[in-house]
Amino acid sequence: MAGTSPGLSYPPLRLAWCVWGLAAALYLAGFFHRVAPGVITSELMRDFDIGAAALGNLSAFYFYTYVAMQVPTGVLADRLGPRPLLTWGALIASVGALLFAFAPNAAVAAAGRALIGASVAVAFVCMLKLAAHWMDARRFALATGLALCVGMLGAVAAGVPLRLGVDAFGWQAVMAAIGGFTLVVTGLIAWFVRDDPQEYGYRSYAHPDAAPPRGESMLAGIRHVFAFRNAWLLILIPGGVVGPLLAFAGLWGVPFLSTHYGMSTNQAAIYTSALLLAWAVGGPVFGAWSDRLQRRKGVYLVGVTVVFIGWLLVILVPALPHAVLMALLILTGFASGAMIVSFAFGKESLPPHLAGTGSGLINMGVMVGPMALQPGVGWLLERLWDGTRLDGSPVYDLATYQLAFSAMMVWTACSIILLCFTRETHGRQQERIDQ
Repeated sequence: MAGTSPGLSYPPLRLAWCVWGLAAALYLAGFFHRVAPGVITSELMRDFDIGAAALGNLSAFYFYTYVAMQVPTGVLADRLGPRPLLTWGALIASVGALLFAFAPNAAVAAAGRALIGASVAVAFVCMLKLAAHWMDARRFALATGLALCVGMLGAVAAGVPLRLGVDAFGWQAVMAAIGGFTLVVTGLIAWFVRDDPQEYGYRSYAHPDAAPPRGESMLAGIRHVFAFRNAWLLILIPGGVVGPLLAFAGLWGVPFLSTHYGMSTNQAAIYTSALLLAWAVGGPVFGAWSDRLQRRKGVYLVGVTVVFIGWLLVILVPALPHAVLMALLILTGFASGAMIVSFAFGKESLPPHLAGTGSGLINMGVMVGPMALQPGVGWLLERLWDGTRLDGSPVYDLATYQLAFSAMMVWTACSIILLCFTRETHGRQQERIDQ
């Protein structure tokens, strides 16, 4: 792809990955916070004296603000560049983590979760923006998949390692330590990250038409994105992949496995961590597969179909052998990595100057899934609960879980149907895109 300043050389790949990697470090911290409540459900319900619905809402405050920030993040990334957004995002995320760690009640904890969600919301879109400037377009889907992989490292850290840390030091101390880590990331981003290779004296990979048209407003850019059929379909589809996965791994999977498979909390965390780790592997694999075949729609459709079948078996078949259950969770997590194709698919379906706005809107669609399903499943569990408690915490029977989890399968089925109406881009930036 032609870049600006043709007399300059392109940046070394190691420098490009280092710049991208600091944005990824913020994404890692954000993913840790995204799923951490799933391992400390009992502690949060006990310490804040709340039930399942309130816990679902407390956890979902992260998603409420994360989703709300996606459109502004995409537009600002197009106009201001990633560096200021990443710097301020990391700083505010560290404050939110400390507020959550030392919260005296659920309301303050929710405020901390809201700050974290709003601030780390900048990470993913800024990673994509940096990749578009620092890397060849042929690596874009791979970089997007690796972004998910890095995020999953944070999610896996919020599984067994978090559980061990909580057992040893308490959940407040662990959350405070994550806040300190994020503060260090803030300094590194401000010192090292640059929006474009030209600021380091190298040639940019950015598309020559990537700058927003002069005078185009934020709302005009958003309306322009929604004028393209692929774009709005790709905003709706990924919530049916990510929502079920994070509703299960991020909140309700551990109590489900503990109750109905007789697992300890640590054992159940291993299973949900395996689901997330498989998702981490699936992202770059599906991204690379899609790049190699130069196909987006077919690869995506295969992945989402496998996801639907996987959840169908995990939720509706009782008393699976533990080895089979683990295999199904790994397969479902791996196939969920197909959602990463959304971003390359969307980028190719839009004019280059709308790349950030489009990515923000698609990422908003990704997060609408867990934002709705985490409290939604909790609400259904509470409505169907028969009143049974164990050590002060509510216990839900298998039929109750199956009915509550059915919302996950319905959403995934809808995603499959919507995906059938997208139009293939064949891995190329479309010069003329049917609207």
